Amino acid sequence: MIDTDGDCADWTFPAEAGAVRAARTAVRGRLGAWGLDSLADVTALLVSELVTNSLRHATGPIGLRLVRPAHGGVLLVEVSDPLPDPPRERVARPEDENGRGLQLVAHSSRRWGTRPGRGTGKTVWFELAVPK
Repeated sequence: MIDTDGDCADWTFPAEAGAVRAARTAVRGRLGAWGLDSLADVTALLVSELVTNSLRHATGPIGLRLVRPAHGGVLLVEVSDPLPDPPRERVARPEDENGRGLQLVAHSSRRWGTRPGRGTGKTVWFELAVPK
């Protein structure tokens, strides 16, 4: 983990099955240290969905970044991978086992989106409102 100024935390996980669990653990630990335990469950769930998407569709390392809000506001969460194609939100049928991750992110977050990565790849981000 790289923690530059106490308000930002970055991790890089290898593209392997243990990445999802490691990402959830990292998120819960950092949010607890920041006193944002109330956001831990939803943040860990959404990070799990995005890291799982990266594992399924991309090869190479998966980046995770949390940015703590300066004065209340929002928690910014970013998941990056080397695949340049943005994820596609799709409508899953009731019998489908996959395809609901981005719907969950869209429904549970304040805002979300994608942007090209630095050099290669992409970043999928979402914001969660910090309870007052």
